[in-house]
Amino acid sequence: QMRLVESGGGLVQAGGSLRLSCVASGSIFRIRYMGWYRQATGKQRELVARIMMSGTSTYYTDSVEGRFTISRDNAKNTVYLQMTSLKPEDTAVYYCNAVGASADYWGQGTQVTVSS
Repeated sequence: QMRLVESGGGLVQAGGSLRLSCVASGSIFRIRYMGWYRQATGKQRELVARIMMSGTSTYYTDSVEGRFTISRDNAKNTVYLQMTSLKPEDTAVYYCNAVGASADYWGQGTQVTVSS
């Protein structure tokens, strides 16, 4: 069993920055990688960034490459998403995701709104 709690969303002007945090509790040792997804109104949920829980491998979707940075602090069981140069099209609910050997876990989501 695992619980993910996101925080850090909010309203920001275009060009601004936000940092999302996701704190994991529970069977953390089973997690292979964690990531951030987002879902805008009327659109499908999409993978934004992902990080392996060991090593340094990361993945970013093309639209955020160079603007967003995913990182982790294993001691705090926390994954971060630093978002810079935000655009109105980044507006969405952002969800933390953890993938284990046999299960996926999701947080409740945090709203990010970027005004033009």
